[in-house]
This record gives sequence, structure tokens and C-alpha cells, in this order.
Amino acid sequence: MSTFARRVAEFVRRLHAIVGAPGLMIGVFSVLSFGFGLFILSREYDRPRETGRLAVYGVPQPSGADAVEATGMPTPTPAPLDPAAAATAAAAATLPPPTADVLGVPLALTDYERTMDWIDACVAARRKGYVCVAATHTVMACQEDPELARAVQGASLVVPDGQPLVWAMNALGHDLSSRVYGPDLMAHYCERAARTGTKMFLYGGRNQGALVQLALNLRRRYPGLRIVGGYSPPFRTLSEEEAAAISGEVNRSGADVVWVGIGVPKQEKWMARMRPRLKAPVLIGVGAAFDFHAGLVPQAPAALQRCGLEWLFRMSQEPRRLWRRYARYNPRFVAGFARQYLHHRFAR
Repeated sequence: MSTFARRVAEFVRRLHAIVGAPGLMIGVFSVLSFGFGLFILSREYDRPRETGRLAVYGVPQPSGADAVEATGMPTPTPAPLDPAAAATAAAAATLPPPTADVLGVPLALTDYERTMDWIDACVAARRKGYVCVAATHTVMACQEDPELARAVQGASLVVPDGQPLVWAMNALGHDLSSRVYGPDLMAHYCERAARTGTKMFLYGGRNQGALVQLALNLRRRYPGLRIVGGYSPPFRTLSEEEAAAISGEVNRSGADVVWVGIGVPKQEKWMARMRPRLKAPVLIGVGAAFDFHAGLVPQAPAALQRCGLEWLFRMSQEPRRLWRRYARYNPRFVAGFARQYLHHRFAR
């Protein structure tokens, strides 16, 4: 028996020991139904795409030498902007990108660069907002939790964290080349912030020790990164006194960006509730990114991420905690989006 086959067999035995035969059957049905739905979407819509700079609507735009080749003329150097025009341009940069509705959740048509540019523009303009990083779990949990749905719909930006959401958005006629994966967004922005001097606060983590390890790892990977504070909250709703103390600590730190890693749905609700109290321009909920970057939990291999099977890898790592989530929400997402897609297809 191959190593891979032995690992699969061991995973099935572990899952059976935890959830029993009924739970195992539900899990198998979840895997099959979710996988079939993703296969149909990826086969029809995961077509080769052009490479290049991703503009607002996903259309690559020529620049530099490419522009010369495409037009036969060099790109003219823009004239300096006057102060009024510069202010107008700065305000326009803080406007979020257009969105696509997937099961009632407005997902941004964006990529990493556009998202980070928006964050930088909000920091520069001191304009307040918050970012939700949505996977299929977030989308489906919004169907059952009205408070979560209000928090997500009230966000300045909701980026598609899950590969299945990118396939779904493309199935509706858009042209996204990649997702905006929370851990990668955090890593890319930390790399940029180490150069720009953007100040960060870390809110979340399993405990204070895990939060310290996260801060150490980020500082080692991105020399010059300015982490100006951190707090690992208790696993319960904060009291009014605690909320006031935390908002005071964040505000005194002078942070520009607050990374929030306390998981769905708590982080979305926390950002919506605390947004008026915090002076930091941007709050970003990234969930498991804290554990990944702290080295506490391994990330799925890139090949599984590209296939939309990161959830299966994560369930193999933490079956007791995650099997119910995926068994419950994955088939519902496939069924719910199938209805939306059929309505979209035949209502035109």
C-alpha cells in the first residue's frame, strides 16, 4: 500500500472513531457533493487567462514596454497633479472595488495588489473601514446568523478567500484570476508595510504565548515591520469594561491596521461592534492566518489550495473541530449556488 493510501486509510479510521458511522457517511457525502460541484465549475470556467496587471474589472492592461508594443507609441509621462486634483485622486483611491453577489454576500472583484492599495489609501486618508475575508463557511454561516450577515454586509470590503468562491464568481460572468487568501494577504501586506512603515496591532491568537510567537515570526520574516501592540482575548464575549480597555490600548498604540484573528463569526462581529471605537483606519479579519504564521498549524499544499481542497487538508489536521462545519456547509453551498447559477443562466 502506498504512503498516500495508508494516510487516507488512517484518516478514515480516525474520523470514524471520532464521529461514528453516521458522521462518517455525512462526511463522505459532503466530500463527494462538494467535489462534484467544484469539478463542474472548474471544468467550465477555469480556462486559461491572460497574465498582466489586473485592472478593476479583471482586464489586463498594458504598461511600460508592453504599452509601446501594443500601441506603437510610448506611454506619456503624466503631468503633476494640482492639490485639488491630488485630493480627488486620494479620495477615489479609498473607494472599494465593484462586487459580485454570491448567496447574498457582496464579494469584491479584486486581487492582492488592488486590496493592498485600497488599505494604503485608507491609511493615508485616515478613512475608517474593515475588511472581511470570506470563505464558503462565512457565506453559508451568513444564511443562518443575522448578526453575522449584517457585519459582513456592513464591511467596507469582503474579499473572496476561498477558491470555490472565485469559481462561483467566474461562473456568474466575472473574470477573477485568483482569490485573496487571508494568510497570503497578511504576508504580502506585512512585506509592504516593512518598507512603508505602516503600524500594526495584532488582536487574536490562541493565547498570549501564541501571539508573541506570531509577532516574533513576522518581525523575523519582514525586518523593519512595526508591530506596535497585541492582545489575545478570552474565548467569550467581552464585557463593556474589557471592550473599553482594549479600544483604549489599540488607540494609544497609534496603529494604522489592526489584524483580527479570532475566527468566524466572532471576528466579523467584533470588527462591526468595535469599528466606531477604534482610531485605526483599517481592521482586517483573517482567522486562521494567526495560527499559520505563528507556526502552530500547517498550511495546505499549494496544489490542494489551487484545487479548492484546502478544507479537506484542514479537516485532516483537526477532524474533531472541523468535520461538522464542512459536513454541514459544503453541500449547502453547492446546492445554494446551483440554484443561484440556474437563475442567473436562465433569467437572461
